Amino acid sequence: MSDINIRKAGRAGRITLTRPKALNALSYDMCLAIEAAIDDWRDDPEVAVIVLDAEGEKAFCAGGDVAQLYQTGKEGDFDFARRFWADEYRLNNKLHGYAKPVISFMQGFTMGGGVGIGCHGSHRVIGESSKIAMPECGIGLVPDVGGTLLLAQAPGRMGEYLGLTGARMGPGDVVYAGFADYFIPEKQWPDLIAQLEENGDPFILDRAATAPPQSKLAELEGDVNRLFAGETLSEIEATHAMSDSAFAAETLKILRRNSPLSMACTLDMLRRLRGPGIGMVPALEQEYRFTARSLEKGDFIEGVRAAIIDKDRSPTWQHDSMAVPQADVDAMLAPLGDNELKLEENS
Repeated sequence: MSDINIRKAGRAGRITLTRPKALNALSYDMCLAIEAAIDDWRDDPEVAVIVLDAEGEKAFCAGGDVAQLYQTGKEGDFDFARRFWADEYRLNNKLHGYAKPVISFMQGFTMGGGVGIGCHGSHRVIGESSKIAMPECGIGLVPDVGGTLLLAQAPGRMGEYLGLTGARMGPGDVVYAGFADYFIPEKQWPDLIAQLEENGDPFILDRAATAPPQSKLAELEGDVNRLFAGETLSEIEATHAMSDSAFAAETLKILRRNSPLSMACTLDMLRRLRGPGIGMVPALEQEYRFTARSLEKGDFIEGVRAAIIDKDRSPTWQHDSMAVPQADVDAMLAPLGDNELKLEENS
């Protein structure tokens, strides 16, 4: 497949995304190819580690390829998107629980679907160009691909801030928020990958890692905790509106651009995921309940139209304020019965 290069090299199973002109956006076929490869390598004694990287300087993977999901949804076919998301989430879960080290090298933009393949492995490497975000609320979706688990585990209320606004994290922020483990200058990456191919020893990353840049998010933690402490989206909006800080004013502008339904559901999802015994499977199941309904009952088609198809940046959301009824949130996150996410398939 021209969009992805999958091969064995020495002790490493190598997966390289090879569509840099499309910012290595993740297609359905690419997801299936990655899953088939890691299934093959699970019990292969020649493969000691999995290495995920991508061509180009601009992006590791800027997200899922949503244009096809939009087109099929516009035509009234909701099953393709549901199948895509179910299969993608199954891959995310496999990477999260894989029995061998999974090492990702994430330069440039890593967003949405890129987070799903890059941020759930055992060894997550970023460099000076890395920028990570979960911007789904801006297109009428919710942070998915296991992103809600990462957000729920971020310090304080940082998950609410990152999930509702889609704010981009720089390299220091990424490590602070728990989306990556190692900051290593990018000029060292080719040599490290060559060593991983030679000896399959991920501990070389510990020796190569250096302190990441100062996190701007860490400096804002107190403000974020105060501004996002509200139980509901309306309360969070009111707190921002009453604040006289420039950060609150700028954040409020972003919140008022995004889908109220998506933000309200994201808020509810993050709160449900905090607690003992909460893990990847509950996160993915909850995400799928939303995404499976998002084309037919959510704001996804309108959000993609405004942001990607027509590019007018003027979506007409279902709710014209942040006072989203709890009944609407509950309806998007209710169990799907026989259509619940089945992560055991193709395992």
